[in-house]
Amino acid sequence: MSASPALPLWRNRVFLVVTTADVLQELGIWIRNIAILFYVMEMTNHNPVAVSLITVFEYLPIFLFSFIGGTLADRWNPKRTVITGDILSALSIGLILICMQSGIWQSVFVATVVSAMVSQFSRPSSTVLFKRHVPEAQVTAAVGIGQSLSSLFLIVGPIIGTFVYQTFHVETSLTVLMFIFLLAAAIQFSLPHSPRKPKDEPSRIIGEMKDGLRYVIQHANLRNIALMYGLISLGVGLIQPMEVFLITQRLGLEKEQLQWFATVAGVGLFAGVGIAVLMGNAVRRHGRAIMCFVILILSAATLFEVWSTFAWLTGSLRFLVGFIMAFFQVVISTFFITLVTDEYIGRVNGIITPIFTAGILIGSSVSGFLMQYTSLFAVFACSALLIALSVLFCFQLELHPSESQNAQLESAGV
Repeated sequence: MSASPALPLWRNRVFLVVTTADVLQELGIWIRNIAILFYVMEMTNHNPVAVSLITVFEYLPIFLFSFIGGTLADRWNPKRTVITGDILSALSIGLILICMQSGIWQSVFVATVVSAMVSQFSRPSSTVLFKRHVPEAQVTAAVGIGQSLSSLFLIVGPIIGTFVYQTFHVETSLTVLMFIFLLAAAIQFSLPHSPRKPKDEPSRIIGEMKDGLRYVIQHANLRNIALMYGLISLGVGLIQPMEVFLITQRLGLEKEQLQWFATVAGVGLFAGVGIAVLMGNAVRRHGRAIMCFVILILSAATLFEVWSTFAWLTGSLRFLVGFIMAFFQVVISTFFITLVTDEYIGRVNGIITPIFTAGILIGSSVSGFLMQYTSLFAVFACSALLIALSVLFCFQLELHPSESQNAQLESAGV
């Protein structure tokens, strides 16, 4: 079932339901992230290793389950999968609250693990619904709306999460998260029935996973994107858990002030997405140059952030990074959704995502120890170098590899 190309996005029921569920999940994720970060810092006296473990526990399930989750998403009923995923997430939060009331505070790490694991089965199914029911002519606008909503939560998410934690502490924060997941599941019951087409011959999961791997290997763009993402994610993984120490050590502020710097980055991303959508044709024509520029600016901004001892300069850098990263996200998201065929979306996502998350996981695993034995400067310098090296693979991207694919992009209105 496909929506008519003439049907506006705001009248497309599937788009509205999936987007509303995504908004609720974004809200829940920010409440969870802020609550767990502040709670662990309080319980461990700001230990950098413990803080870095939060990111490790978040990305380890993504690395382990995204490939199999994407493969199963190509087989399972997408509506049933997204509903079941949100219900399981809610139930897991309930069990964790019981453990916390018994004095096992370390169970908050499990909240991150379970939520990340379940999302590897439900998110590819959401992408399948999106691909199946949103006309290609509306893909760029739909991607822009999705990116805008994500960036909007970079603005309000830290503020809401910090308010909930400071007002009600960790247990109420997780209780709110549980009800948000249940509400998302209830909303998705209104999705149309979306059964998978029966296959002519039964196939094994391992065989389908191999097909997905061959699909990526045979497409030069996907190979280069995977390698580029790998280096960028390794660099980002090194500094992501350590950003709170920019606030407490370099700027001399309280950890709760992190929310305002995350908000500034969200404002930049929100503004950047809007301009990227308005400049859709120019972004498509100069996509590779834009991505290379973004990578180099991100590398430079990483160095300047750790040198800065001024809140206004650090905030300005966060805004700049958010603004330029918007272009990167819109180009890659549009390219991915438009050119990857329906039957391979889950598997390609399940291959690219583990590469990205492996870099985050490795970087986060060593960042706390690296900071303990060297310095915050050394961590950010290593990150900047790795990000800069990824531009080598960006230069090899061909966003218009063939006339047939160009025709696809033109028909998508990108």
